[in-house]
Amino acid sequence: MIAFAILIFLFLGSVDGFSTKSQSCTYNPEKMCKPALATAIFSTVSFLLGGLTSVLSGFLGMKIATYANARTTLEARKGLFESITGYGLGGSSMALFGRVGGGIYTKAADVGADLVGKVERNIPEDDPRNPAVIADNVGDNVGDIAGMGSDLFGSYAESSCAALIVASISSFGIDHNFTAMCYPLLISSVGILVCLITTLFATDFFEIKSVKEIEPALKKQLIISTVLMTVGIAIVSWIALPPSFTIFNFGSQKVVKNWQLFLCVGVGLWAGLIIGFVTEYYTSNAYSPVQDVADSCRTGAATNVIFGLALGYKSVIIPIFAIAISIFVSFSFAAMYGIAVAALGMLSTIATGLAIDAYGPISDNAGGIAEMAGMSHRIRERTDALDAAGNTTAAIGKGFAIGSAALVSLALFGAFVSRAGISTVDVLTPKVFIGLIVGAMLPYWFSAMTMKSVGSAALKMVEEVRRQFNTIPGLMEGTAKPDYATCVKISTDASIKEMIPPGALVMLTPLIVGTFFGVETLSGVLAGALVSGVQIAISASNTGGAWDNAKKYIEAGASEHARTLGPKGSEPHKAAVIGDTIGDPLKDTSGPSLNILIKLMAVESLVFAPFFATHGGLLFKIF
Repeated sequence: MIAFAILIFLFLGSVDGFSTKSQSCTYNPEKMCKPALATAIFSTVSFLLGGLTSVLSGFLGMKIATYANARTTLEARKGLFESITGYGLGGSSMALFGRVGGGIYTKAADVGADLVGKVERNIPEDDPRNPAVIADNVGDNVGDIAGMGSDLFGSYAESSCAALIVASISSFGIDHNFTAMCYPLLISSVGILVCLITTLFATDFFEIKSVKEIEPALKKQLIISTVLMTVGIAIVSWIALPPSFTIFNFGSQKVVKNWQLFLCVGVGLWAGLIIGFVTEYYTSNAYSPVQDVADSCRTGAATNVIFGLALGYKSVIIPIFAIAISIFVSFSFAAMYGIAVAALGMLSTIATGLAIDAYGPISDNAGGIAEMAGMSHRIRERTDALDAAGNTTAAIGKGFAIGSAALVSLALFGAFVSRAGISTVDVLTPKVFIGLIVGAMLPYWFSAMTMKSVGSAALKMVEEVRRQFNTIPGLMEGTAKPDYATCVKISTDASIKEMIPPGALVMLTPLIVGTFFGVETLSGVLAGALVSGVQIAISASNTGGAWDNAKKYIEAGASEHARTLGPKGSEPHKAAVIGDTIGDPLKDTSGPSLNILIKLMAVESLVFAPFFATHGGLLFKIF
């Protein structure tokens, strides 16, 4: 963070030779803006503040979650099913490390624990005899709660910034209309109030009396918050916005009505709900896609993998159409500002989204605590029911994160193009096209790095768990305790070491491309990464989620079809465990991390745009 802060200061300060004199504004050359030195200082301080906030928020999120884990276990004794929230906030620069590092940590432990414990030794999940069980439970908090919280909050912060940048050079900023300028922040504020009210429906108005009611109750939370938020946005749009105003649109001012801006936010909000429900359809074991994947386990792991991959690719179709319609409607009404507020609309129910997302890892850990504490089998059945519902809701949360990341990245891309002084991005020019094709490759490179990192760390974990089972007398009999600390150390060391290369790829790509190839090529890279990254992220997350729930479908044996595939330890179940193990790094490391890749590259390019516009394109200048 410190090293990168120094880079920001040096690059932005050198735009005008660390001048303290005011300079012409990029958006309007007739006006004077802050000197280069002031821009460098403010950008550096903001960057460090964002990082520190992210670290603090991730820590608080995990503290809340670990308390909730134990509380869920105790409440499960009473047969209650509560929606328990875990909320982490953070800036997107640190979100990358939270997502990638946390994903490597949790999946190294998870894969190691599953392969040796469940497949080789045939012991239950979260059995205290398994040396990797503590690292597995810790990892759920690190990757799923702190990582998701920082990811979604990063989207929120970036879409707010993109909207505020465009608003400042529109009539809101020109006329010093402070209330209208704060419209993006008012959307966020109303979202918090709406989600607080929505929580009352889960805790006070609807009582959950059976396992079948858990998942529908969580879905109701999303529907209720979306409906209430639509009303809230309408009120804010009517009160805060003038009837007619102008929005900056690549050098010109576009006349916009307040009802058009309401529709921009609304279309993002409802597109998010559609993406969430499509994700649920493809990842919940209550529907045919996951049941088909489970059925394919009859003929072994190979057919399970084929069916799971096909499901993931197919699940991309409707979310992409939803995102495309949101982009078209919001841009038609209010240009890039419309896209930024559409992203805020999708994220406006973020508190509810994070609550149901954290539901999964908290329930999973509650089951682990019950297993390790030697509680009755009935308690474990209750926590498993919560966990199965939580797996689906976690997939819904990932869908929201990916959809919002696409809109946020496009809004940031528009702000970058404006700030860099690019009039048009012409795909037919070689400079842009080479950037486009390289940018489309980056998500694959990034995914390869993160997948291999999980594989390398899992390999060390498997070897350590096997060593302990083979060398510690009485471990399988339960008369001796395993060495949990060594497994925790393996996950910790691997996550810190292995997150550096993918992190460097994301952070350095815009700097290298902008400096040596210029803003046109960089605009191509950003567009290419956005287009391919969204598709891979959706398919990876949904494939992994489907494999996980196919395994749980067989284990639960809740239907006649599921009982023909089980019980635990049967050949179809072993094939399902292999699919689940393959899907772990897809759904919890590579897939979710791609959101941050496309957002962080865009926001970093926006920060350094003045430097790239002034000094960039060194290679093209030489040749």
